[in-house]
Amino acid sequence: MIRARLARWWAQLRRRLDRWAERIRTELRRAFADEYSSVEVSRSFALGVFITMLPTLGTGVLLFFLIAWLFERVSKIALFASVLVFNPAVKWGVYGASFTLGTVLLGPVEGATPTAPTLSAANDVVIRLVVGNVILAVVAAVPSYFVCHRVVKAFRAADLAIVESVEGIVEGDEDAAEE
Repeated sequence: MIRARLARWWAQLRRRLDRWAERIRTELRRAFADEYSSVEVSRSFALGVFITMLPTLGTGVLLFFLIAWLFERVSKIALFASVLVFNPAVKWGVYGASFTLGTVLLGPVEGATPTAPTLSAANDVVIRLVVGNVILAVVAAVPSYFVCHRVVKAFRAADLAIVESVEGIVEGDEDAAEE
């Protein structure tokens, strides 16, 4: 009885993994195909970098879904790839740099010290954070557009076979898993 349940569970898991692997292969083919121009991919990535850099407290991903749903010519893979660059572990450094930049530009917050924060200064702290964050987001998004554009053009010019390589690795992993 336990063996039969385990066999059914394993078969279900295997079907799910097969569907997941097929989705990955499909998305990789779409990402490296000429479905989007290099400018569209670069714009999508730069937009993603800009949004990811902002202090959205996690709602940026919801904005990604909305943008992907509203605009057909946005490369969803490029948009979401920006999250890999500016992930939550990196965001704390961005917030610190943003607040510091905002403080340099707007001056220190009166009545607030790092050892004795006060709620009365919350608006001034948020303003400095947002000002610094928007500046850093622009500073990060502009070069990311150009870097992404060069990478996409170089990839397409070289006609790399990355999709086939990844498929071979994924299929090799599946073969190894069956043994």
